[in-house]
Amino acid sequence: MTKNILVDHDKNGQTYLVNSSSTNSATFFLYLVIFETLLLTDFLKGDCSQMCQLLLETFLFPLLFKSGDIMIGGAFSMHSQIDASSVTLSDAPDPLICTRVNFREFRFAQTMIFAIEEINKSSSLLPNISVGYKIFDSCGSTLPSTRAAMGLINGQEKTFGKSCSGQSTVHAIIGTSESSSTIVLSQISGIFQMPVISHFSTCACLSNRKEHPSFFRTIPSDYYQSRALAQLVKHFGWTWVGAVRSDNDYGNNGMATFIEAATQEGICVEYSEAIARTASKEQVERVVRVITRGTAKVLVAFLAQSEMDILLEEALRQNLTGLQWVGSESWITAQHLTTMKYSNILYGSIGFAIKKAKIAGLQEFLLQVHPSQDPQNHILKEFWEETFGCSFQSSLQGVKQCSGSERLRDIKNPFTDVSELRISNNVYKAVYAVAHAMHSMLKCGEKSEAVNMSCTWKSILPPKENVNFSLPSGERVYFDEKGDPAATYQLVNWQRNSAGDIVFVVVGSYDASLQNGKEFTMNGLNITWRPVSVCSESCPPGFRQAMIKGKPICCFSCIAYSAECSPCPLEYWSNEDHNKCVPKVIEFLSYEETMGALLAAFSLFGASLTLVVSFVFFWFRHTPLVKASNSELSFLLLLSLNLCFLCALTFIGQPTDWSCMLRHVAFGITFALCISCILTKTITVVIAFTAKRPANTVPQCSVSLQRMGVLGGTFLQVLVCAVWLTLAPPFPYNNTVYATERIVLECSLGSSIGFWVVLGYIGLLAILCLILAFLARKLPDNFNEAKFITFSMLIFSAVWVTFIPAYVSSPGKFTVAVEIFAILASSFGLLFCIFAPKCYILLLKPERNTKNHMMGREKHFH
Repeated sequence: MTKNILVDHDKNGQTYLVNSSSTNSATFFLYLVIFETLLLTDFLKGDCSQMCQLLLETFLFPLLFKSGDIMIGGAFSMHSQIDASSVTLSDAPDPLICTRVNFREFRFAQTMIFAIEEINKSSSLLPNISVGYKIFDSCGSTLPSTRAAMGLINGQEKTFGKSCSGQSTVHAIIGTSESSSTIVLSQISGIFQMPVISHFSTCACLSNRKEHPSFFRTIPSDYYQSRALAQLVKHFGWTWVGAVRSDNDYGNNGMATFIEAATQEGICVEYSEAIARTASKEQVERVVRVITRGTAKVLVAFLAQSEMDILLEEALRQNLTGLQWVGSESWITAQHLTTMKYSNILYGSIGFAIKKAKIAGLQEFLLQVHPSQDPQNHILKEFWEETFGCSFQSSLQGVKQCSGSERLRDIKNPFTDVSELRISNNVYKAVYAVAHAMHSMLKCGEKSEAVNMSCTWKSILPPKENVNFSLPSGERVYFDEKGDPAATYQLVNWQRNSAGDIVFVVVGSYDASLQNGKEFTMNGLNITWRPVSVCSESCPPGFRQAMIKGKPICCFSCIAYSAECSPCPLEYWSNEDHNKCVPKVIEFLSYEETMGALLAAFSLFGASLTLVVSFVFFWFRHTPLVKASNSELSFLLLLSLNLCFLCALTFIGQPTDWSCMLRHVAFGITFALCISCILTKTITVVIAFTAKRPANTVPQCSVSLQRMGVLGGTFLQVLVCAVWLTLAPPFPYNNTVYATERIVLECSLGSSIGFWVVLGYIGLLAILCLILAFLARKLPDNFNEAKFITFSMLIFSAVWVTFIPAYVSSPGKFTVAVEIFAILASSFGLLFCIFAPKCYILLLKPERNTKNHMMGREKHFH
């Protein structure tokens, strides 16, 4: 569609026709340059008509201006509506006029001024350099944004060696809030390599360095937000959603990325509608009807605030309720939408927002804004009139006259509200980014130079200037290679406080720098409402899903199973009706069941009994019986028996990687230590009674021999276990072969050879001990310990010989129970056979606890 802008130009009534076509923006841009040049020429000559002066004042001259050594440009949508009459061939059209002050955008402009004033007061940032500003109104549209770009770029130029009078050019531009307007601004300024730093333009297309080499932004790209929204929808199980977007670069690009990411997550989009700010009433009505007739209970709204306002007005008229709104950062924290007017529609909304911040001193600065600051500035008057509903023109009837004594402190609107400083903080960061970039380029001169020449700088900030600094609040600011900041969001939910007002509650976060599914996190807080939004309900037992031709995969019908049976996966088993696969029961020996609890009790009882015996031996450690029993080896044997009882506990409970390795290694080493102690005791007894060397050399030899024997016997087992764990360690294993109806969770040996070598080594030590003890059973002594060792080794061998067939043939968790039983039985056998006779004498027959009785020299009287 072609648009004609017909404008009265000079005093003679001559008109200029400017043709704009959306399909040929370059041609229109050329026409626009010629048109504005003609206007500016007539203005300088004094031949400009009233309409010409209005256009120049609105678009070619800044609304807010302050001179400085460094100039920062700004483009904000300080008006949210454009009044334009329809063009006819017979009548000259009215000029494009921006109306309806946008309080939020005006706050952005004032935040920029606040940051610049703060920098001018700083002694460390840009010292002795004043920073000025030129702020234009982009009106939230591409045409005014183009004119704003022309006004910002136009400045002091040299022509034929003479300097033309005019305002100095800017070094960087802050703006705009709309992606489409920013694209225009970036493309025009990019020709001159002038950097543009946007605070609110999130279109992923702006990260293209080939098309926008001089573009930066302090808000994350929608490339990340769209994916975050897809993960959010998936988190709540919403597989059937509706979608509505702004019909511009922001909405179209953001929604396209969301649909792509949602499809990858298995989410289906029922409909995707677009709304333009200039859409007709009929178009908006049609979009709301589509939403109302849809079956999806979740609506993803990728809308700018202006389009959101239009949609909500029509939603109110058609009584659109019962939807879970999922919003983008543009409107999800808009305070003016939380009023009772929209609460029934938007209550419970959830979406991602930019992190909230506090800017010290900003509120006081905003409350000081007054038309008296610049009486000739019409934007300040217009702002004041719309804020207080008055007029400075006394001729208007029915409208109260502004006195100038009104106070902004008494007003609560988007301009004075600083409770949700999110985008304003981005403006603040953008100004400081320019200041830090310029500061790093400055080269300070000598003291003899004039103050205004004490530093020199390049006229244009290089687009690839590295910026990495911290704000006064401590927040870190930097850009990546695409000119984007770190992509972090807060997940906010609309909830009511105790007073009944809607507040934004942070319920999660998203950090694109994290990986492996950790980007999106919920902090555990409950959201207000979690509807079910699916195209088709899950099929009941006995039915299966069947695709519906022409429908998304989320929509299916349920048909009964045929007579043919299909096998369930290994982890599942058929239910009693044989029409559904249910998870198998996982089985392992646990502490909660009777058998596991009894075995654990016997293990703890054995360990406690061993401690009691140790205490008895320690109490009688100076008596002949304890000394004759080789107290050092006795205490070491008691310690090893205690460990043998306790190692049985490692076999109870759910197998894990660590428990599987620990149980077998602990079993092997503790029993090797135990049998090594008994074997060493036996060898010591044999040496003591068969030695032919003097008696005083035997104890020294015995002590050295017994320590080496215990250490050597245990070390070999440790070495075997280390090789086993290194080459093929035990690991948890789901045994689905043993039983079809359940899964036996057990420890696989990893290497059967390693297990049998460990067990065989213990058996070898036991056999050697049994042979030596049997040979020494008739040595001359009233308390011959070799006899008790012989009995203990017979019991030990019997237990482990019967263990092997029982271990191999035991099913499921009973295999572990058999192993624990063998450990406990052999430990109790060793404890009772070796230490029970000694404790009997120590506690009940103290008269036998003498040296003569131990050596067989006691005389018997009848």
